[in-house]
Amino acid sequence: MKKLILRRFWARYFNFDWKLGLLLICIFVVLRFIIALNNARYGGSSAIFLLFLSMWFVPIIFLTSEGRKAIGIRKPDKWIKLFYSFLAGGLFCAVTYLITYLLYGYSIHNSFVYMSRVYGFTLEMLEGFRYQFFFISLCMSMTFSPIGEEILYRGVIHGCFVGKYGENKASVIDSLVFMIVHLPHFEIIYDSGKWSFPFFPALLWMVSMFLVSRLFFRCKMYSHSIWGAVLAHSGYNGVMMYFTYFHIL
Repeated sequence: MKKLILRRFWARYFNFDWKLGLLLICIFVVLRFIIALNNARYGGSSAIFLLFLSMWFVPIIFLTSEGRKAIGIRKPDKWIKLFYSFLAGGLFCAVTYLITYLLYGYSIHNSFVYMSRVYGFTLEMLEGFRYQFFFISLCMSMTFSPIGEEILYRGVIHGCFVGKYGENKASVIDSLVFMIVHLPHFEIIYDSGKWSFPFFPALLWMVSMFLVSRLFFRCKMYSHSIWGAVLAHSGYNGVMMYFTYFHIL
């Protein structure tokens, strides 16, 4: 298995199993926490996009061509399924936004409102350039994060746990990891120079992250390709950008 999946260099030190998966989880969770908490305190930076970009190269660095196919980097069985996956991700985001808005309005306890602050835009900045900023953010959020995170979490890390736990349990594991790495984006809030931990708003946010991760997995299985998960994630982020720029900022 390891000779078919892992490149020869890495096969000397690792098997393609949960131990490698755990190592990758530790590396990327720690880096994500550092960057996300720093962004919350000092404002957004390009570091998070560099982290997403580094995820693109994990299967190229570690896996053979057979290994990349095994984790889902291949053509979907039907291209239309990518479109349906995109719609599913967008719909999930819209429903999540509606629930969050009904509960918390435009207060800081609304996860969408809190995360929009990382952009650091003022009303003066947006007054004449809202659409320009929107399309730039839209392009970046629909590419860097969906490709990087799905290749890493639904691809490589998921694949590391499949051999021992099977597809569904491996999805639960990668979904829990996906939920945890998004914890510093909202559950740990920095506002007016203070850190706080709003339990129920954060619980809603974390549950939504777990459920949407499971949706991304289902889209991967539905399309028989990692690109189903990528398009679902892209749809989610695209709708999130719409609400951010035209209902929040």
